[in-house]
Amino acid sequence: MANSSNKKLVPEAMTALDKFKYEVASEVGVNLKDGYNGDISARDAGRIGGNMVKKMIQQVENSMK
Repeated sequence: MANSSNKKLVPEAMTALDKFKYEVASEVGVNLKDGYNGDISARDAGRIGGNMVKKMIQQVENSMK
């Protein structure tokens, strides 16, 4: 496989990010199952990712106050 520039800076955070992903998915009404979720629509995947980023930005902004 080719070298990936998508390396995790903190590999230990993967578990927390997965948990966060499932929480956000349930909030937006997308049912994720354990393992492969390639059958969900691009729109649903975008809603999950977009809401994750939105929440992470809110947390950082709140911590800067």
